[in-house]
Amino acid sequence: MTLLVKVCGLREQHHVDDAVDAGAGALGFVFAASPRQVTPAQARSISEHIPSHVRRVAVMQHPGNDEWLAVLEQFAPDVLQTDARDFENLEVPESVERWPVYREGGPAPETDDTYVYEGPKSGHGETVDWSAAAELAQRGNMVLAGGLNADNVAKAIRTVRPFGVDASSGLESAPGQKDSHLITEFISAAKAAEKTL
Repeated sequence: MTLLVKVCGLREQHHVDDAVDAGAGALGFVFAASPRQVTPAQARSISEHIPSHVRRVAVMQHPGNDEWLAVLEQFAPDVLQTDARDFENLEVPESVERWPVYREGGPAPETDDTYVYEGPKSGHGETVDWSAAAELAQRGNMVLAGGLNADNVAKAIRTVRPFGVDASSGLESAPGQKDSHLITEFISAAKAAEKTL
């Protein structure tokens, strides 16, 4: 199994290119209120040249169905990522993968498919308890998020053994400002750690 490496909160074309060139398997575009927020048109524009094997992920939080449908129509993502309970109110076509977000301290993941596991608040750079995450990772395809960066991702991978890893704030020089070097270092560190498993 190949480790999925996701870079989230991308806003600029050259950072998208950096992530793809370094081997990211998924790129997240944030439509929720955040320093990383983009419009569907911006996301479409900077993701036009992403290869088909790299998943384009719409990252939302408690969207209304109309808000989601606008993102679907204008951006056409491969994946919708939002809190698990949000999906019951959204019209998601079968062509779009669902990545429910489960949060530390909340209900345990209830899926055998891909899901994201992170702390109580997205984008705050807070790591979760990796020992507890390792227990949960035995079911389904966990994409581990929360406070990951180039310095700690190898330990996280060895401890949790997730399906994937996801970083956002840990790849920034300032809130919402991705750093090309940090993106490349994170992906390289994750790929190197995968080889030691």
